Amino acid sequence: MTKLTAQEAKAFGKVGVLMGGLSAERDVSIMSGTGVLAALQSQGVDAHAFDPGQRSLAELAAEKFDRVFIALHGRYGEDGSIQGALELLGIPYTGSGVMASSVGMDKITTKILWLRENLPTPEYAVLGADSDLDAEGARLGLPLIMKPPHEGSTIGITKVSDKAGLKAAYDAAAALDDCVLAEEFVEGREFTVAVLGTGKTARALPIVEIVAPQGNYDYNNKYFTDDTKYFCPPQLDQAMQDEMQRLAVAAYRAVGCEGWGRVDVLLREKDQKPFLLEVNTSPGMTSHSLVPMAARATGVSYEELCVEILRTARLKLKK
Repeated sequence: MTKLTAQEAKAFGKVGVLMGGLSAERDVSIMSGTGVLAALQSQGVDAHAFDPGQRSLAELAAEKFDRVFIALHGRYGEDGSIQGALELLGIPYTGSGVMASSVGMDKITTKILWLRENLPTPEYAVLGADSDLDAEGARLGLPLIMKPPHEGSTIGITKVSDKAGLKAAYDAAAALDDCVLAEEFVEGREFTVAVLGTGKTARALPIVEIVAPQGNYDYNNKYFTDDTKYFCPPQLDQAMQDEMQRLAVAAYRAVGCEGWGRVDVLLREKDQKPFLLEVNTSPGMTSHSLVPMAARATGVSYEELCVEILRTARLKLKK
């Protein structure tokens, strides 16, 4: 690992690491932010924790940060809310801007954009209180996936195997969101592709395959157990790896992502066709997280990755 010189570290100025927040992913965000904070401090960066879930925007302005690393996940941190506040305060920040963050957090809008660009994503339906669940279940086929379209970390997701389970799955997702996303279930392998950069410079890191117990990559198996297995690089021929990385970068660009992100991909077993699932504009940076894993496969340490991401911090609306 190459450590920053004192001059390089000083050039970042006073850095805030935003963590915690108000979303259902608060605990994971604290784990991510704690890791990022320690990594930046180990490199000599003048980095400080800031929790917008417990402190006000006035306090954020008073800290006079020269830039911030966003380690927030979910609502108010990954959906354009904090990004808009930082633009108004004039504080450069990591990751995507207001629009891309908002779009990326909305799985329905993301799908609409991807389909417009002829990018493959599972069939879906948007459900409300007056929707005919049986009819939509018949159209999409069972099993299907039911989820709140504005949550992350698999929160509120249910795999529905029969008609009897549709209503309970809908209610579970509707309790977290103002509409519900029903999605075709793609039987196959699960992968994720980290992307760094912006626009034409965006590049994919090595692919990570995720093999969870009983295929259930839920909140617990993501963050709190060692039962999930990861393979980087995965057992895929080079042509498929190239195609998956191409799709991930195209998906990232279609949403307008900047700096860094992660695109989740399913590979359908019956015909080996890849499908785009979602884009994460502020991915996890915990000990179990996938972007650091992909970076390590290229010889980039966790600390070096944090510094590389911090270098990209900027205001997006003020050119």
